Amino acid sequence: MSFEEKIHSFSARIPNLQNNISTEEATKTSLVMPFFQLLGYDVFNPEEFIPEFTADVGIKKGEKVDYAILINDEPVILIECKNINEDLTKHGSQLFRYFGTSAAKFGILTNGIIYRFYTDIEETNKMDKAPFLEINLLALKEYQIQELQKFQKENFDKNQIYDTAAELKYMSQIRQVIKDELVKPSEEFVRLILNRGIYEGMKTQAVVEKYQPLVKRAFNLVISEIINDRLKSAISKESESSAGNDSTEPQGPETPLESLPEKKIITTPEELSSFYVIKSILRTKIDASRITYKDTETYFAVNLDKKTTRWICRIYIKDKVKFIMIKNGDNAIRYDIE
Repeated sequence: MSFEEKIHSFSARIPNLQNNISTEEATKTSLVMPFFQLLGYDVFNPEEFIPEFTADVGIKKGEKVDYAILINDEPVILIECKNINEDLTKHGSQLFRYFGTSAAKFGILTNGIIYRFYTDIEETNKMDKAPFLEINLLALKEYQIQELQKFQKENFDKNQIYDTAAELKYMSQIRQVIKDELVKPSEEFVRLILNRGIYEGMKTQAVVEKYQPLVKRAFNLVISEIINDRLKSAISKESESSAGNDSTEPQGPETPLESLPEKKIITTPEELSSFYVIKSILRTKIDASRITYKDTETYFAVNLDKKTTRWICRIYIKDKVKFIMIKNGDNAIRYDIE
């Protein structure tokens, strides 16, 4: 089983465990320790994974961080755990104090579901206030899994992780700014747009408020166009591939959807709505009757000619994770749905 499959399997168990976890200790034993075990660390080896690691702070002696991971007898990661129901925002200062007294290069603050990764990008030996990576195990994104793999024991390279931490941190902050502007364009952003030769007059408050909804609509339209172009490109490549196969040697029989065993699967209105949107986009490129769907336990697929091997895109809609995989030749591109 690949690391990605393991982490998804672990994440899928969390909702069933949540209601039975009410203390910090239960959070540690049920979620935190298994998580680091998944990363390849021996959580029962006190020479590698040390509980209650001493991190004296100033005149305060006997201060202890929940766990420290050691490599070559040196602490490299400090881990501070909180109750699964705790908001981590108010607990960063505690890890901040521990970080400054240790040789560890990374600090992790977690409640068993959310993991915040810190280092000292802004000032050496002083932990940044903002994490360079934050993951929510109930809403994992593909790039986050790739970053997590760097923290696996077998892959761990302190310098490599540190070198990419700054880019990760600022990319995350930039993405958040873009998301915020997408949901509600700020006055500053609207003025920036208007100053690009769009409006020559005075940018008064009334003018800005008038253009805010237009900027939001334009922003959403651009994103829709990008996704549409990707879908059309995928169907064009599929059609070209199909034509190439038809002109060469005969291919083996493909399994029609109807021959697959059915399970108790409920197709949701959201999935059907997605299908009709995609179908309306693709009908300009291909006969709409060839565009079909197949719902499975894992994903909702949009296919060509009722064949599972000729899929165009796959939509994953779960409680807290939504994304679409669009076929691109032999590969697939993932787009998260916010």
